[in-house]
Amino acid sequence: MSDLKKIKDEFLIKLKGKLNLSEINQIKSDLFGKNGLVSSQFKKIGTIAESERKKFASDLNLIKDELQDLINSKINDVENTEINKKLENEKIDITLPERSFVRGKIHPVSQTIDAISSIFSEIGFSVEEGPDVENEYNNFTALNTPDNHPARDMHDTFYLDEKKQKLLRTHTSPVQIRTMLKDKPPFKIIAPGRTYRSDSDQTHAPMFHQVEGLHIDKNINMGHLKGCLNYFIKEFFEVDKIKMRFRPSHFPFTEPSAEVDIGYEMKDGKIIIGEGDKWLEILGCGMVHPNVLKNVKVDPTKFQGYAFGIGIDRLAMLKYGINDLRAFFDCDYRWLNHFGFDPLDVPTNYRGLSR
Repeated sequence: MSDLKKIKDEFLIKLKGKLNLSEINQIKSDLFGKNGLVSSQFKKIGTIAESERKKFASDLNLIKDELQDLINSKINDVENTEINKKLENEKIDITLPERSFVRGKIHPVSQTIDAISSIFSEIGFSVEEGPDVENEYNNFTALNTPDNHPARDMHDTFYLDEKKQKLLRTHTSPVQIRTMLKDKPPFKIIAPGRTYRSDSDQTHAPMFHQVEGLHIDKNINMGHLKGCLNYFIKEFFEVDKIKMRFRPSHFPFTEPSAEVDIGYEMKDGKIIIGEGDKWLEILGCGMVHPNVLKNVKVDPTKFQGYAFGIGIDRLAMLKYGINDLRAFFDCDYRWLNHFGFDPLDVPTNYRGLSR
């Protein structure tokens, strides 16, 4: 018993001192490790006389429990002290202002594409897409464009090879060709997307957005084209009445061809669509040329149709009062914050196109 008391007294004194975690763990090892002092005492139990063995084991367990409780208490105290010290050094000043949160906006061009798609979907059109890099056949030849047509010149088209077989599409009409080559009529599609031409000023950009429409079926005529465009223009500009006129024009892929003007007037420096005696050109259209139908293996004696092309950027400028096309591509957040739209404000015919 004297050995047990000596061990207890010695380590009680040690544990009362100021210790770090490493020193406490060393004391724990000295006492309860494989060859520790307390562990060694347990090994002696078998050698002690039977009359004293029970009391020895009881006293040894009491000392073991007392020392273990004290060691665990010291470890908790040291760990808590270190945690509190760390928290004190790393505390967060909650009085500081929070970081500013910048909420993104939907670009007017993206909003306009969504609005156009929504309107045409209401009258049975589906959306088709195609690659920006096209071949010469889909972009020109299949669309009945003559070899000497000015659109084929390098000053108007971005060619990607010396043989002029690959190019950046100059319109989204190649999507119509791809659709008609892979499927059978009838067709009723729109094809929005990026297009490219060598041109740049306040109202033109080398990359711009266009949507083209195509409706091929039996017994389609100019009346269907006029009704379709009249519906679209009224819905897009959200007016009940629209003044619209068709001017004869020429496009190699349509015959007859026309350019469409709409009536407007100026009020307080703003363009008011649907009123007044002034005219504004907004799109080109016409009946699909029989040669185009032949090029995509569609019999022009059985099927006819109309096509139209609309500049998306121009529509966005007219509707939202934007006077410089180049601002679309400046990546100026201040401009986008002014003209952009809420990400959740998806345009639909029943909720409104430009809330």
